[in-house]
Amino acid sequence: MNKNKPNIIIIGGGAAGFFAAINYAEAKPDARVIILERGKDVLNKVRISGGGRCNLTHACFDARTLTGYYPRGNKALLGPFNRFACSDTIAWFEARGVATKTEADGRMFPLSNTSQSIIDCLQEAAQKAGVKIWTQQNVIGITPPTQERPQFALNIKHGKPLYADKLLVASGSNTRVWDMIAALGHTIVPPVPSLFTFNTKDTRLRDLAGISVPDALVNIKNSKLKETGPLLITHWGMSGPAILKLSAFGARTLADLKYRFELQVNWVGDSSQELSKQLQEKRQQAANKLVTKVKLAPLPNRLWQSLVKAAQISETARYGDLSKQQQQQLVKELCAGSYAINGKSTFKEEFVTAGGVNLKEINFKTFESKLHPNLFFAGEVLDIDAVTGGFNFQAAWTGGYLAALGMVEG
Repeated sequence: MNKNKPNIIIIGGGAAGFFAAINYAEAKPDARVIILERGKDVLNKVRISGGGRCNLTHACFDARTLTGYYPRGNKALLGPFNRFACSDTIAWFEARGVATKTEADGRMFPLSNTSQSIIDCLQEAAQKAGVKIWTQQNVIGITPPTQERPQFALNIKHGKPLYADKLLVASGSNTRVWDMIAALGHTIVPPVPSLFTFNTKDTRLRDLAGISVPDALVNIKNSKLKETGPLLITHWGMSGPAILKLSAFGARTLADLKYRFELQVNWVGDSSQELSKQLQEKRQQAANKLVTKVKLAPLPNRLWQSLVKAAQISETARYGDLSKQQQQQLVKELCAGSYAINGKSTFKEEFVTAGGVNLKEINFKTFESKLHPNLFFAGEVLDIDAVTGGFNFQAAWTGGYLAALGMVEG
C-alpha cells in the first residue's frame, strides 16, 4: 500500500460499509479506501430486502420516535439520529439521482421499485469517489497497532497481510468476525434470532392460512411482552407485524424459553367487558340470528366460525340460545385465546440477529471503539437491531455516515 496516503479498510461490503466508504472517500480524496468483502458479491442484503425492492428507510422524522423501533440500541441511537436520520438518508440518495416514495405504512422505497437502483447508486458513488472493492477477501485475524507498527494488521486467508491506519468493521452478524473482535478485548453480546414467526399446531387455525386481522393484541403469558397490529395466519402458525414486533422485542426472553410458550391473542382489540356488552346487545336485538352468520366483530368469516366452534357453539345455535358459559367462552376466544407456540420460523429474507458488540464500549458520537483508537463499528456487527419497516437499514446508514465523519475528524 502507498505509505504516503492514509489507508482506510472497511470489513464488510454491505449497506453500512459502503455508506461509510463513500462518505469518507468523498471527504478525503487523498486517502486510500478499501472495502473487503468475503463473498463474491457486495450489497447482497440490499438486493433481496423488501422482496427485491429495498425498503431503505422509514418516513419517521422525529429522532426520539425513531428510537422506539429499536429493541436494542434505542438509547444509544438518539444522539446519532439527531445528526443523521431518515430525512438525511432520503436527501443523500435523491441528491445522487434516486427518487423515493412512501407507502401507506410509512416504509420508503426507491421510486423504481427495485433494489438495483440503490445498488447502482452506491456502486457508482463508490467508484466515483475512488473506493476500491475487493471481493473474496476472508479476514481471519486482526492485530491492533503496536509501538513498532502504528497500524492495524489484517491477516487474509490466501493473501498477504493488509495494514490500516483506520479500520471500520461493518461485517453484519458474522460469528468469525465477532470472535476476532472479542480477541481485541471487546465484549460480544451473544447473538439470538430476532424477527421470526411463531409456529403452532393449534386446530383453531387449521386451514386458515392467508387470513389476517388488522388490529390484534398479542402478549406472551407470564411476561410484560405485548404488541398490537396486523396478524397473519400462516401454514405454520402466526406472522404479520404484531408477531414480528413481539419476536423482536422479546428476542432474548423467547430464546430463553426455547421458543415454547403460551401466546394470548385478542383478535378484535376490544376489552372483554366491551365485547360482553356487545354480546348482550346481540342477544336482545338479534336473538333469532345464527351466531355463525352474524359476527360480533369484523373478523374474516372462516376465522369467526372457527372461534365460534372453539367456544363449543354449534352451527345451528342462535344468539338467544347461548348459555352463560358459552357466552363467556366466546368472549374468551375472541379476547384472550391461548395458543401453545412450539417453535419459530425465520421471516423470509429479512433475517436479523439480536446481539453483537456491546454498546457500552462504543463512542456514539463517532462510532469509534472506546478500547482501541481508530477502530470503528457500524451496522449489525453492533448489538443494534430493529423491527421491520426500513429501520435496520436506517441504523446502517446512520452508523456508516457518522463512522465516516469520525474517521475524517479523528
